[in-house]
Amino acid sequence: MVEIDTTAKQATPRDESRTRRTRVVVIGAGFGGIGTAVRLTQAGIDDFVILERAQEPGGTWQVNTYPGAQCDIPSILYSFSFAPNPHWTRLYPLQPEIYDYLRDCVRKFDLEDRLHCGQEVTDASWDEDRQLWRVHTQDCIWEAQFLVGATGPFSAPAVPNLPGLDSFEGQVFHTADWNHDHNLNGERIAVVGTGASAVQIIPRLQPIAQTLTVFQRTPTWILPHPDQPMTGWPSTLFERVPAAQRIARKSLDLLQEAMVPGFVYKPALLKGLGALGRAHLRRQVRDPNLRAKLLPQFTFGCKRPTFSNAYYPALASSNVDVVTDGIAGVRSNGIVTDDGELHEVDTIIMGTGFKMGDNPSFGIIKGRNGRSIAETWNGSGEAFLGTTINGFPNFFMILGPNSVVYTSQVVTIEAQVEYISSCVQQMDEQGIRTIEVRADVQQEFVDETDRRLATSVWNTGGCSSYYLVDGGRNFTFYGGFNRSFRARTRRADLTHYERRWPVVELSIRVEDGASGARGNVDGASGATGNFRESVRSQ
Repeated sequence: MVEIDTTAKQATPRDESRTRRTRVVVIGAGFGGIGTAVRLTQAGIDDFVILERAQEPGGTWQVNTYPGAQCDIPSILYSFSFAPNPHWTRLYPLQPEIYDYLRDCVRKFDLEDRLHCGQEVTDASWDEDRQLWRVHTQDCIWEAQFLVGATGPFSAPAVPNLPGLDSFEGQVFHTADWNHDHNLNGERIAVVGTGASAVQIIPRLQPIAQTLTVFQRTPTWILPHPDQPMTGWPSTLFERVPAAQRIARKSLDLLQEAMVPGFVYKPALLKGLGALGRAHLRRQVRDPNLRAKLLPQFTFGCKRPTFSNAYYPALASSNVDVVTDGIAGVRSNGIVTDDGELHEVDTIIMGTGFKMGDNPSFGIIKGRNGRSIAETWNGSGEAFLGTTINGFPNFFMILGPNSVVYTSQVVTIEAQVEYISSCVQQMDEQGIRTIEVRADVQQEFVDETDRRLATSVWNTGGCSSYYLVDGGRNFTFYGGFNRSFRARTRRADLTHYERRWPVVELSIRVEDGASGARGNVDGASGATGNFRESVRSQ
């Protein structure tokens, strides 16, 4: 490890007593944080810590415990390639099983001692003089050469600012902050939103609710759910013949990859999936008025589609009302829509998604000039390969802007952690202290991505979604195949970065032949001087 230069700036005595030092700080213990930790360990880098604000690891799968929470990617692919699990019980796993899988990974790869739960990061700032990160939690300050932000895109629930919401006398909670202590049986329940979480929770609420009112702003494309049990012969085969699970994983990866031409290059190729969605709606909803409410008017894939065999039948039930009028406000006893009608309810459940472009973590990570990520992006996230950001030396981001490929996000994560490991290893080999992606390299990647996504279904499909920032830029997806992304992240090219070597200090002492006194030489003056060399390379 390269020594830290501390000559320019000293910590206060109080800070020093609370300061701990490590090589790498990883923020977040979901798939991104755990994957980073495992890859660092495999590369022989074991001086790191993982800081997790929750009391347990698991990320979004530790937090999202609402009934029916389920992954929409097959379990074989939604798991680490280096930690296959032959014992998945379902093709599409439910939340408890994924949560258990991640905790098993922590134990399997001996990460317990480096995992610090209940440690929310309140500030992470780059110290330019000392060339290190200072990461504050309530307990201490961590100083580190590298910082990895693995907070994830689904870590901050988005709650709409509805007028009068504070006056509501019943219960209000988000699907990501489920109130398990509250009994919903026999209640008049409102669900705001019809995204992926709402699609999963509504069939669980309908049988127990007195009435269920669903406030829909935009309908969702729903496809038949291909889920099935994995117990029995599949589990036995994967356990006895591990190569079979690797082949299955590769096959599913190629199936997801086959979707890219339609999503990115030619949305007309998605017409078949749109027809399947319409047929699924016709088959499950007989009422033409309700069917008209539920039929999306945008191209399939523009907003996130999802799977369900129970969502449409739940909405068609006699105790369910689908409301498409906008919400004007909330009163003490219910929700008022734009047409002036009061919908009386006992509990309001927000299925309104997450803060993607304005995640709170963007405000606490401050780079070289003291500006936070939020200030630097100003509402439009930009990064190089979704991983490094100009102005933020030695900082790496998991699932950053334009990194998501249309497959399992774990595929993206593994590609990024391989890239991070490559950066750190090459820096060690070359004695480099700091790297920062060049502004021109980052801009070239952003411009290339924007060009590729200009014809994508997300940009042209006729909808607004969380994939796009307010200005219309698609900051979510990588503009191409996941094999291309993996090829570009397999080995870092450090010429894409400004590189900084550690400070070298020389102090030369000579004898004064006439007097026998000793002195430091600084040119011709004889005064004490330090010779510093700090090199930046393009």
